[in-house]
Amino acid sequence: MKTRSLIIIAAILLAGCKNKADKADAFGNFEATEVIISAETNGRILQFDPVEGVLVEKGTTIALVDTTVLHLQKAEIDANMKSVTTRINSINAQNDILNQQIMNLDVNIKRTGKMLKDDAATQKQLDDLTGQVAVFQKQIAANYTQKESVAAELTVSESKKSTLNEQIRRSSVLSPLNGTIIEKYSEAGEITAAGKQLVKIADLSVMKLKVYVSGAQLGTIKIGKQCTVRIDNGKKGYTSFPGIISYISDKAEFTPKIIQTKEERVILVYAVDLEVKNDGTLKSGMPGEAKF
Repeated sequence: MKTRSLIIIAAILLAGCKNKADKADAFGNFEATEVIISAETNGRILQFDPVEGVLVEKGTTIALVDTTVLHLQKAEIDANMKSVTTRINSINAQNDILNQQIMNLDVNIKRTGKMLKDDAATQKQLDDLTGQVAVFQKQIAANYTQKESVAAELTVSESKKSTLNEQIRRSSVLSPLNGTIIEKYSEAGEITAAGKQLVKIADLSVMKLKVYVSGAQLGTIKIGKQCTVRIDNGKKGYTSFPGIISYISDKAEFTPKIIQTKEERVILVYAVDLEVKNDGTLKSGMPGEAKF
């Protein structure tokens, strides 16, 4: 009888040690990286193909906003730039003519200067030629000033065209990450505006388990350290996943309100994020626990 009692006591102690050894170090809930994608331009949605629950790759077109007005504005700017370029070419041609006339006058000035020495020409004739050169030079200077003004118009048009090209590019809304469409906020045919939400995408390939640890546990964990993450599998079992500590808060906070007991609510804890590769089992909001 005494031997049987000792066996029972030993079994109880062994079970207690096993349960203690199997006890988790921290508890929390899984979170996914969620991104809300919004429109960047105004207009009617011509194409909108996302389906909730479907995986999309980074760079996939989420929506296409009508760009008809933008293309018409761009065509108008192109026509204006062509007109400005023609004016610049005309000014260059005028300056070429004036420079040629100056060259011809220079020849006559030299010839007249020689004739003046031989008393075959008058000083007035030489002065008239020199005065014509000065007039042509001033015309060239005025043309250059006009050319700079016209070139400034061309620069403004190029800037406007670049803005329109950027707006046209942004009219194609692309997925910024590989993820799953969680929620849609619009449909094809609707009028959208810059900043209006279109879809919510979540990266479910890697989940984060946000847990809270006490100050006494901080000495046993560090960023980059591996750990074990578990979720319930039936009444008594667990499904385990390898995890990595990716973030440790540097500030203490009170235990989250989800902890109901008064004693635990007043304990200061530190938030810790654990990254876990998801095989499709883990869902946002699902409870989990960690062993460090």
